[in-house]
Amino acid sequence: MNPPPDAGETEGQGLPEYSMETYRREGLIAPPGAEPAAHDGTGRVQLSFTVEDKEAPPTQKQVRVPPGVSVFDSASWNGIAIDSTCGGHGTCHKCKVRVAPVTPVTRHDERTFTPAELQAGWRLACLVQATRDHDVVVPPLTTRPKAATVGVGRQVILRPAVQKRYVELVEPTLEDQRPDVVRLLDAIDDLEPKPDLHALRRLPGVLRQADFKVTAVVVDEVLVDVEPGDTTGVRYAIAFDLGTTTVVATLLDLVTGTPVAVASMLNKQQPFGGDVISRISATMLDPAALGRLQKAAADTLSSLAEQVCREGGVDPRHVYEAALAGNATMTALVLGIDPEPLGVAPFIQTTATPPSVPAREIGLELHPGAPVALFPALGAYVGGDIVAGMLATGMDRDKRIRLFIDVGTNCEIVLSDGTRILSTAAPAGPAFEGGAIRCGMRAADGAIEVIKLVPGDDGGVELGVIGDVAPRGLCGSGLVDAVAELVKVGLLDASGRFVTDEVAKEVAPGLADRLTYIGQERVFVLHRERPDDDPAEGVVLSQRDVRELQFAKAAISTGWTLLMEELGLEQSDIQQVLLAGSFGSYLSAASAVRIGLVPKLPVLRIVAAGNVAGEGAKMALLSIRERAGALALLEEVTYVELSDRPDFNDRFVDLLAFPG
Repeated sequence: MNPPPDAGETEGQGLPEYSMETYRREGLIAPPGAEPAAHDGTGRVQLSFTVEDKEAPPTQKQVRVPPGVSVFDSASWNGIAIDSTCGGHGTCHKCKVRVAPVTPVTRHDERTFTPAELQAGWRLACLVQATRDHDVVVPPLTTRPKAATVGVGRQVILRPAVQKRYVELVEPTLEDQRPDVVRLLDAIDDLEPKPDLHALRRLPGVLRQADFKVTAVVVDEVLVDVEPGDTTGVRYAIAFDLGTTTVVATLLDLVTGTPVAVASMLNKQQPFGGDVISRISATMLDPAALGRLQKAAADTLSSLAEQVCREGGVDPRHVYEAALAGNATMTALVLGIDPEPLGVAPFIQTTATPPSVPAREIGLELHPGAPVALFPALGAYVGGDIVAGMLATGMDRDKRIRLFIDVGTNCEIVLSDGTRILSTAAPAGPAFEGGAIRCGMRAADGAIEVIKLVPGDDGGVELGVIGDVAPRGLCGSGLVDAVAELVKVGLLDASGRFVTDEVAKEVAPGLADRLTYIGQERVFVLHRERPDDDPAEGVVLSQRDVRELQFAKAAISTGWTLLMEELGLEQSDIQQVLLAGSFGSYLSAASAVRIGLVPKLPVLRIVAAGNVAGEGAKMALLSIRERAGALALLEEVTYVELSDRPDFNDRFVDLLAFPG
């Protein structure tokens, strides 16, 4: 059964039949093995949400939901965003809320909050059952994460699909009774567009109001509009990078080829999980989830389009085209296509070359005739965003031996020897996004992003924190730095285990006292306000965190190692490594080499490529020739499936250790 559409109904109406398993689909009502709170299954409970915002006053919203539903699901069903990367399954420990009256404490809450916070009512929203009326405070959601909005690109010859032609027509007479559209098209001598219905509806009125002096608007050989007067200097388009975590929009002036405004925000699909598998699983467990995921993607794109048009001072009706680069799952979801075949072997796409769709079909209020061009995909896990990145970086044009790595939950890898191009995907997991990390968080204010350990008797820890505020957690680049530095000073051995206290005092006496325990788990304290504070109240790196990073980096290094073997290459043969995406932009090249995430090369050969998916989307809007080049990549690149390779597991195990 679907989530209740009448979540805001008045008390007294009957409660539809429902199954408690239904309400567990997208978030746990209780931790595994816990008994649900007793209730009679009738009526509604009221949740009064106060949603805090760093840049605006708090907003309030009251909802009524069936008793027993989790606070996380109650919020999601009513459009209230609560941070999460696991989709409400109790594993990421990100969905923090303050509840009054307080509810029972679960073991997951105990791992997440200090005793003082628990007493104040802080809980994980996915584990709180709404069995009575509650006041719920939702802390500010990071809707503007630190993200790469530009990247490595190439200069292109400006030849967009959007064209305008100003014409001054001879008015019709009894001797010249050509139809309006014929009169217009006869005056355009270098294009042969076909009119759409919107243009035909506007044509007679605009022609006569403008004394037959008009501008024809053509997009991909379709006449989409006729505008009064000369508007040839007004042509805009929006390039979208639809990421699983972050979405970036760039408003382009097609006359000059320059960006006008750029904006980014978290993908509003986050409540369904922080990775594509979680979101595919949501649609498999509940058919109605596909519609909600599609709407969440549309809302994200719409919000960004509105923002860049507002910041650029551009009327959305003057945005005549958009391009969208996203992985295969994100593309399927925004189009409302069932993604289930992507999530189960043999991992089949519905189409590798999605057609252009009207902007209104994906929730964009632009020009009524504006189409959205979507990038083709090489495979279920090497999607249009990677094709866009390859287009931007010229992987098919450069004769150097180059390795392209888009580091994320699903890591895409492309290797070119100047003649052949291979691609693959490796399941890195959520560690780089802060998921499954004890003090992990996204790259937002308070996240430690740079770490340097100073050994010796007077050693210490130097931290770089986003926003120059007190450290609150550890983002992906900080995680890599922390592990790399601990390996460098000798506090982590090659197997990834923290050394004993005796060895620590010998190799790094000034840092040895930071090695301690929280419960039974070995941790290294990165930050605490006072030296005698409980380590659990500070920012720490745990032994489990190190293992999570090891698994992620082993999966990635196994991917590029197997591709190198396919082409008969050694690590030293690689002439350039491109680290793509937001995470790759802020990752320390030296740290990546030290832990074995990338080949052992001089750091000058490792380039932060930035948001190359967004750059590729911009190129597709600026040049129809580049758009054709993206399609040509499908024929030039060979996709290598790792999941069925018998040597994958052996290589993975071999590459878990940190390089000597």
